[in-house]
Amino acid sequence: MRIDDAVVLDLTGVTDKAAFMDRCAGALRLPDWFGRNWDALADCLTDLAEPTALVVRGWHAYADARPDDWATAQEVFASAVDERPTRLTVLLALGGSDERPGASPG
Repeated sequence: MRIDDAVVLDLTGVTDKAAFMDRCAGALRLPDWFGRNWDALADCLTDLAEPTALVVRGWHAYADARPDDWATAQEVFASAVDERPTRLTVLLALGGSDERPGASPG
């Protein structure tokens, strides 16, 4: 697994769980049976066929709008990485202060 081959999960503009799950389904090419809930996401992340480096960007608005859901998402990502450390790496992009509502570029 190389960063050059990373899958980008772009959450720019996402402010609810449904949109978050839709973006996950698209970026990770999750199967049709993906139920768009936390348990289904956890199952899919631990069943990835190929080693995957997942870069999550544009997540600030979601974290601000739905802090409890964002905490759950982080727990799901962390659990999947712990369970399959050779199959999944998740990286949170910290840059892009302009992604936060009302933030000014630094």
